[in-house]
Amino acid sequence: MFILDTLYTCGTGEFEFASMLPTLTSTIVTLIKIGVPILLIIFGMLDLGKAVMAQKEDEIKKGWQTFIKRMIAAAVVFFVVVIVQLVLSLVAGDDNDNVWGCVDCFISGTDSDNCIQK
Repeated sequence: MFILDTLYTCGTGEFEFASMLPTLTSTIVTLIKIGVPILLIIFGMLDLGKAVMAQKEDEIKKGWQTFIKRMIAAAVVFFVVVIVQLVLSLVAGDDNDNVWGCVDCFISGTDSDNCIQK
């Protein structure tokens, strides 16, 4: 739930923002982390299904290649986001006085230790 009057701060405390901003950005990151790989897998399955329905050996090979490429792309998208979140949480730690603390606050949402409620 978005509460507009709840203010948070991060870093040196000079930057104040509503709780809506980190919640929205963390939701977008979660959607990218989950939605993009699922969409890539679905599109790969559709490409493979079209190739199988065509019943041509060349198109089936092409469909498999496209499906495998999309599976690899889905894994890369998922793991890049997870690795970036892991690295940011390690770099930021519990130290709220640096810029990485603010970045972690926005990526992890208001539940992060780096988001301080005012």
